[in-house]
Amino acid sequence: MILPTPLELTRTAGEFVLDRDTAVQAGDGAGSAAALLRTLLAPATGLPLPLAGDGAVQLALTGGTGEGYRLSVTPEGVRLTAATPAGLRHGVQTLRQLLPPEALSPHPVTGTVWRLPGVEITDAPRHGWRGALLDVARHFQPLPFLLRAVDLLALHKLNVLHLHLTDDQGWRFPVDAYPRLVEVGSRRSRSMVGQAGSAEYDDQPHQGAYTKGELAELVRYAAVRGVTVLPEIGMPSHTRAALAAYPALGNRPDRQLDVWTEWGVCENILGVHEPVLDFCRTVLGEVTDLFPSRYVHLGGDECPTVEWEQSPAAVTRAAELGLASPKELHGWFLGQVGSYLLENGRNPVCWAEDSTSALPPEFAVMPWRDGDHGLAAARRGHDVIMAPHRSTYLDYPQRDHPDEPVGQAGVVVDLATVHANEPTPSHWTEAERGRVLGTQAQFWSEFIATQDAFDHLAFPRLAALADRAWNPASGYTTDFLPALPGHERRLAAFGVRAGR
Repeated sequence: MILPTPLELTRTAGEFVLDRDTAVQAGDGAGSAAALLRTLLAPATGLPLPLAGDGAVQLALTGGTGEGYRLSVTPEGVRLTAATPAGLRHGVQTLRQLLPPEALSPHPVTGTVWRLPGVEITDAPRHGWRGALLDVARHFQPLPFLLRAVDLLALHKLNVLHLHLTDDQGWRFPVDAYPRLVEVGSRRSRSMVGQAGSAEYDDQPHQGAYTKGELAELVRYAAVRGVTVLPEIGMPSHTRAALAAYPALGNRPDRQLDVWTEWGVCENILGVHEPVLDFCRTVLGEVTDLFPSRYVHLGGDECPTVEWEQSPAAVTRAAELGLASPKELHGWFLGQVGSYLLENGRNPVCWAEDSTSALPPEFAVMPWRDGDHGLAAARRGHDVIMAPHRSTYLDYPQRDHPDEPVGQAGVVVDLATVHANEPTPSHWTEAERGRVLGTQAQFWSEFIATQDAFDHLAFPRLAALADRAWNPASGYTTDFLPALPGHERRLAAFGVRAGR
């Protein structure tokens, strides 16, 4: 019936019908949730749902912590209670799903009776971090695409939008102190249409960047729906777009690079001279001015060190720091920029690889190559967000079939595999599992150039990830699959063109 599957749901007798006479009673602190309810239901239903002291739909805060909620629907009315506004927002999304699927339509719907079945629901999430990464660096997506994605995340009670803003193939974040990052770094001359190494191109320029006003609107829109926007500015690797704009940031300042037109791992990386660190701090300062997220992602993975090994300046820097080789500059570099974030009240996040073992424990890490990297990080005292590619990379094909669009090579991530994603494996100790903040899906965008491409890859797999991130007791065949047909009707009403 509901996705994610509630912890406890009991059907009761009768129903309640929302109509033009229905009013909402919002207790102290519940006004924002009442406004969200009206905002979400108005496009399809046209119902005003005004505030009234004796409204039949009651929203109330009980005090306390956590994201749990209780929802009761009887023939007399609706009562939604939660300890926090976050819990009320989740309850609003559940209430929305209890209505006929047409309630999710962005357009007016006529001839539908807005019935809520009688239920008693007690619900709360397993993990506090439930998210999805959108890569807007390889293929830029305009603000309306992101706002729609926020709505889809919130519908599934996912609360983190991880926004991958920079990479070798494009720089999308405006930095006042470095305008050429957008003027030069946001445009590439062509894009690959095949997989990495295919040498197949479309020969069409691709460009795009956000204004600070657009990003501020995204942050505001997401916050209303209970979603935090986590910005990612990759360093010291995945920076060729920045190097194209400012060659002096590189290891060969006399060389003019273009914005990369390939997929894969680029060997061009930032240098380690002091002006580069000043650049990183300045960029991150503008990032933190705009994004209130407690966490800021620094990327940090897939960092070839051949340029450092060939750079006299990098070799000298490594020797001065007492490092065994220039390769060890990777951990040192991330530690330097991470310290800037920590000093300014933010927590740095990095992708977890073997080379991140030197990071301070204040870094949160995202293991993606192997879940064992997450276990090792937890044992070193890091907070962990599990993102193993074999179960959370939803840019991978969902089936091995000739009709499946071109995608990442080598791994098929089907629906059952995504639902089986387990952020806290049973063989971990209780203390190790306690370091896990949660999990998230990844949508790297080499092959996600359009909304339809995103929908095809995201659904229904994102619903599967959200289900287990919320409720570990949800069974694939006993809970998720029986609920899926009804949920797919909701998604279709919303306008999603799912891949199944």
